[in-house]
Amino acid sequence: MMGRAFDRMDKSARWRRGAAMAALAAGLVASPAVRAQTAREAELEARLNQLEAAVAALKGELQQARVDQQASAAQTAASAQAVTQSSETAEKTETRLAALESRPTPPAEGFKVGSTTFKMGGFVKVVGSATRYDDGAVAGGSLGKEFYLPQQIPVGGANSSRDIIGHARQTRLFFSTSTPFAGKELTSHVEFDFALAAAPLGAQRATNPYNPTFRRGFITWGNWLVGQEWTTFQNPNHFPETTDFVGPMDGAIFVRQAIIQYRQPLSPEWSLYVSAENPQTERISTTSAALGDNDTDRVPDLVAKLAYKGKLGEMHVAGIYRKLSYHNDGMGDDATGWGVSAAGKVPFGPKGRHDIRFSATYGQGMGRYFTVGFAPDAVYDPALGDRLYVVDNFAGFAALKLGWTDKLRSTIMAAYQKAWYPGGITLPDMANESAYSIAGNLFYSPVKNLDVGVEYRHGQREVVSGLKGQIDRLEMAAKYTF
Repeated sequence: MMGRAFDRMDKSARWRRGAAMAALAAGLVASPAVRAQTAREAELEARLNQLEAAVAALKGELQQARVDQQASAAQTAASAQAVTQSSETAEKTETRLAALESRPTPPAEGFKVGSTTFKMGGFVKVVGSATRYDDGAVAGGSLGKEFYLPQQIPVGGANSSRDIIGHARQTRLFFSTSTPFAGKELTSHVEFDFALAAAPLGAQRATNPYNPTFRRGFITWGNWLVGQEWTTFQNPNHFPETTDFVGPMDGAIFVRQAIIQYRQPLSPEWSLYVSAENPQTERISTTSAALGDNDTDRVPDLVAKLAYKGKLGEMHVAGIYRKLSYHNDGMGDDATGWGVSAAGKVPFGPKGRHDIRFSATYGQGMGRYFTVGFAPDAVYDPALGDRLYVVDNFAGFAALKLGWTDKLRSTIMAAYQKAWYPGGITLPDMANESAYSIAGNLFYSPVKNLDVGVEYRHGQREVVSGLKGQIDRLEMAAKYTF
């Protein structure tokens, strides 16, 4: 309607303009009086021009307003469609989420009963070895036939001996539980194998029955651990890979016992451990090299360890304090023992496939912590005031692992142990004084969790009398972890 009004205004303006121009022309021709009105007509002309310009501007604004209105309507429609699509997507997402939340979520491993998660695991390990003893034979059923124990290397024999043996005694099983309790996880762990029980005579005749032996059983909650576990004085993760049970047993700390342990994190990489552990004094006498104990210890072994685990690997420094005791029928003595140890595992090379592992320990009155009791904590002399004489001990090992590929690797290792007995007393000739071993192996893992290896080891044992015995062993092993 406004357009038609503007059109009528244009026609009226043109008519008036034409009439004015005709009148002006007639005036110019007709008379001087009419010519006198020329100035007024010029003013009218100017006003008409201004009106035309204003009308043209209004028409332009009207057209732009129509364009803007159409664009705004289109944008409003698009926005409404987007809101509808977003609402539909949100509804679909909420439906899928509700469906997922309604499904029971199984634990990543193991199975769940109530709020407790149960897990099981272990490995099957089969070992075969061929051994040569330079100075005698090892008695049938002895543990030294089935893994390396330097204290069972024969010494002083007139003839050498050889044997071949195969077994699966190192097969291991464990189960563990985890239950939320007071904002933390209450866990338990039970583990056993068949390795350290003495083989019954005649076991190899038909069925090779070996009794299961308890290894570890403990409870953890928060920073606390209570139960039977590896002593805080060591870290079994530092043992090198070997076909044997431990490998460099001569220089290794090897104790599992009842402990109460508290761990205090100091940073993401550093932790402080303190523990009170089951005491047990291992002694020999001036007349017998056989280790003896009578469970008369009165103070737990106290251990503190500062441990690091980070980009550089794993390392720790540990200290132990012991109160040795031997009492029998009103006779006996007490003594003080102590020790310090440093150990670690440092990876290097591509993908950390190589590593160096080491351990070095020195102390007095702590022989039972080495090599399942190669040397005693103390010597008991009933003839000189029923006294306990403390023995100084050193043990250490070093191992270099080379990862040739992701599946092929080898380890070279060496270990040594030495006991210094107190002077001025009589010592039994067969008391263990020192031992060493060197070994090298090659392992291959064709598939995940399956390891096949071959290893050669040479070891030597020396006793107080100076007698020595040597062992050479070629060993193969296959291990599947599940």
